[in-house]
Amino acid sequence: MITRLGSGWQTILADLSLILFIVTAGALAQTRPSAAEAPQPAPSERAEASAIWQAGPDAPPLATWLVEQSPDTRQQLTIFARYREGGQAAAVAQAASLAAQAGEAGATARIVAEPGTGGIVAVLAYDVPVGTVARALHEKVREPNPHEDTP
Repeated sequence: MITRLGSGWQTILADLSLILFIVTAGALAQTRPSAAEAPQPAPSERAEASAIWQAGPDAPPLATWLVEQSPDTRQQLTIFARYREGGQAAAVAQAASLAAQAGEAGATARIVAEPGTGGIVAVLAYDVPVGTVARALHEKVREPNPHEDTP
């Protein structure tokens, strides 16, 4: 009978690793929150800007600026209304007016009102949630299959 010397430590290490895995999995199973309490993962809602428009006397109208950009359904227009103390209502009203202009240009906008130095900035970025784009693409591309049974 031939015995291999020096191979016992590998078996012991493998056994200890398996035991550690089982103990950790058991502990995690007991401390896991219920599905109702667990936070649902969501895609990031802000991406790097591909185009920025800033309100000002020499700025083109937002609708004109949007038409000049490369239209893409994956892009989201976000209007940031930054306001000083006491100026929240005016900033939101101005942002709502810009959102209406964007709607005339065929774009949907979201408005983010936040305290700051004041001013309106519109940002085009690829930050539409992935599920929204995937559903729209699926609905646009899917054609009925004549070989598929329909109820």
